[in-house]
Amino acid sequence: MTPTPSSTASSPSATGVFDDVVRSESSLRRFLHGLPGVDQVGCEARAAGLATRSIKTTSKAYAIDLAIRMVDLTTLEGQDTHGKVRALASKAMRPDPADPTCPATAAVCVYPDMVATAKQTLGESGVHVAAVATAFPSGRAAMDIKLADTRDAVEAGADEIDMVIDRGAFLSGRYLDVYEEIAQVKEACGDAHLKVIFETGELQTYDNVRRASWLAMMAGGHFIKTSTGKVQPAATLPVTLIMLEAVRDFREQTGQMVGVKPAGGIKTTKDAIKYLVMVNEICGDDWLDPDWFRFGASTLLNDLLMQRTKMTTGRYSGPDYFTLD
Repeated sequence: MTPTPSSTASSPSATGVFDDVVRSESSLRRFLHGLPGVDQVGCEARAAGLATRSIKTTSKAYAIDLAIRMVDLTTLEGQDTHGKVRALASKAMRPDPADPTCPATAAVCVYPDMVATAKQTLGESGVHVAAVATAFPSGRAAMDIKLADTRDAVEAGADEIDMVIDRGAFLSGRYLDVYEEIAQVKEACGDAHLKVIFETGELQTYDNVRRASWLAMMAGGHFIKTSTGKVQPAATLPVTLIMLEAVRDFREQTGQMVGVKPAGGIKTTKDAIKYLVMVNEICGDDWLDPDWFRFGASTLLNDLLMQRTKMTTGRYSGPDYFTLD
């Protein structure tokens, strides 16, 4: 991710805004539990209402290209090979080899041991390398191992680190432990940007999603991310709406922008456009940019490419026209 002036500002934890809040477990708990509660019915109704919005013609074409530019093209399987990662990186740079006007994706997301392969293939293309770390997807490892995992990925060339929080600690109310873990991982990232994964399917309530959002932002995360893609439910519109409200409110309070990344289960162009409409309605134009909104996806890109081909040629391309990832 190319830093922008607002993204390179000192982290919220360093500005002093939240120094009193994070001084102790009790003060942090008071702050997080003092956040406005989420109206579940209202949240789900608003998300459903925004999902009914439709866009046409030139606006749809713009949205498809924007969504392609926001994709973190992902492979996180035990059977990943260097050949598969090289092919994925090539696709990220040229999603549609038959159409040079098709934009590249934002990043390729891989396990740390595949970072060097992805980095070598991507070269100076501008497509970033994101690496999952901190014992992804469970987060069950000692802190020194999590930090070593992060440093190894950064040393191999990762531009972005996607960490998972300790959901057990969070659900046990050990908020300060989670805060300090995020802050330490951020420090280990150096110049790499940090995305903080909540695994919202395990957080149980919308109120917890709001609390986790604020906790991660206060600790200095550059992005907040819904899911690993390994637990269901993963990304949903209501959960993403809560996270978008959180980053909007955080900027109003601190002046600092934080990005949002829904991941897992977003497979169609129609799905992606629903999320873009929500971003525009909740946060505004500033977040309609790959620096501030991403899709974690493996199958979404092909559907975007098929819809793009239909709009430019008038003909649908079959699913086998593009590579399967």
